[in-house]
Amino acid sequence: MTIRHHLSEPLLMAYAAGHLPEAFSLVVATHLSLCDDCRARAGAFEAVGGALLDAGNETAMGDQALDRALARLDGPLPPQRPEARAAGIFPAPLAGYVGGDLATVRWQRVGGGVRQAILPTGKGAMARLVYIPAGKAVPDHGHQGIELTLVLQGAFADAAGRYDRGDVEISDDAVVHTPTALAGLDCICLTAAEAPLRFRGLIPRVAQRWLRI
Repeated sequence: MTIRHHLSEPLLMAYAAGHLPEAFSLVVATHLSLCDDCRARAGAFEAVGGALLDAGNETAMGDQALDRALARLDGPLPPQRPEARAAGIFPAPLAGYVGGDLATVRWQRVGGGVRQAILPTGKGAMARLVYIPAGKAVPDHGHQGIELTLVLQGAFADAAGRYDRGDVEISDDAVVHTPTALAGLDCICLTAAEAPLRFRGLIPRVAQRWLRI
C-alpha cells in the first residue's frame, strides 16, 4: 500500500500534544496505524514534548498530595478496556468505535446511494463513516472549518487528486469539491468535521438538518 496524501505537521503536533477533539484524534490515530511515515513524525513530536516537560521548571505540590495519591492506590482498579484489534477494513483504533467489522455498521441513507454512520465521539467535531458506491459522488459542497477524510476501502477523486486506502484529504473553508468514488470497490471513508458542510444544491441543504451533515 502506497500512501501519497499525509497529515500536516500542525495536525500531528496537535495530536501529540493531546489538543485535538476526539473525532479528529480518531482519524489521525487510524491514519497513523496505516502510515509508517506519519507515525514516525508523530513519534518525533511526542519525544520533543517529553523532552520539554523534563526540562521544565518543577512545581511545588500541596501538603496533601502524597496522602491523596496513596489513597487512590488503595482504591478499586478502573475497569480495563479490551485491547483494540483490527476488524476487516477497520484498523485497530477505529474497530472499537464501530463495534466490529463492516457487517456491524448501521448505515443511514443519505441519497444517491451514499450512506453514513455517525460514530460516538466527544464535543468539538463529529466523526462518521461514509459509504459511496463505485461511480457515485457526494453532492457538490464546501466546508466550514476543517474536515479530514481518510480512505478505508476503494478510492475517490476530486479536483485535488486521487485518494486510495490510507490517504487522507484535508479540506478547509477554501475547498469546494465533488468527491466521486472510482470504479472497482465501493469507497468507504472515515471523516471528521468541526462544522456542517455547505451544500450548493437545494435538496442536500434541506436534508442536511435531519441527516446531521
